[in-house]
Amino acid sequence: MSRSLLEQLYEEHADALFAFALNLTRADADARDVLQDIFSRLARNRNSLEGIRDVRGYLLRLTHHAVVDLIRRQDARRRTVTAFAVQPAELFARTSDPDEAAFRIELAAALSDLPPDQRAVVHLKLWEGLTFERIAATLEIPLHTAASRYRYGIDKLRVRLRPLYEELL
Repeated sequence: MSRSLLEQLYEEHADALFAFALNLTRADADARDVLQDIFSRLARNRNSLEGIRDVRGYLLRLTHHAVVDLIRRQDARRRTVTAFAVQPAELFARTSDPDEAAFRIELAAALSDLPPDQRAVVHLKLWEGLTFERIAATLEIPLHTAASRYRYGIDKLRVRLRPLYEELL
């Protein structure tokens, strides 16, 4: 893989991969480590994208695997889930609108309460706009599992955010 192709891949996909990793790890440093790991692997293995038709899906799958590996290495599933609840990630770009900022804080907290598997599917569906078929392929899970994790995650978000929604009406 040429340097310019690697740079092009970084420009086109790094923000989305970082957001996905951040949503899963809830730690800026861990998300940056995952991103660096992915692009280091791509630089070392120049033929890794040969025959790949869905580059973004492939990179999202690499990101998911890298995050899972990171969590396993840290042997911190319990500590990670606790850290998710304590450290809500900022969603989207910063805003000066106080109502929007409050909503983002609540949404981040609600996402933090989701199990990591449900949070991954919800993120890929809502922020990446992937179909359930692509989510299933990306996370290497059955199609029905992806759909049910999404449904359960959305149901939990709906219950958690309903009071805020009703307040805004």
